[in-house]
Amino acid sequence: MRHTINHGQRMIIVDGMLCFVALLLILQLWLLTATMESYLGGDYAIVWPAAFVSLGCLGLNVGLLHYLYRLDRRYASS
Repeated sequence: MRHTINHGQRMIIVDGMLCFVALLLILQLWLLTATMESYLGGDYAIVWPAAFVSLGCLGLNVGLLHYLYRLDRRYASS
């Protein structure tokens, strides 16, 4: 049994994903600011951990984009 969702339900999912992406963007901007401030202040140990966290945020965004493409492909014909 295949469950179909309508356009309104898909838009709720997309809006939730957009809010999460905006939150990740704000987190990355704060992370960049804090990292640059520490780096310019002479604390070089923070650079690599911050880069890994930023790559994690990128991975989450790419995963959400992949899910969005799958959702669109699955329900595009409905």
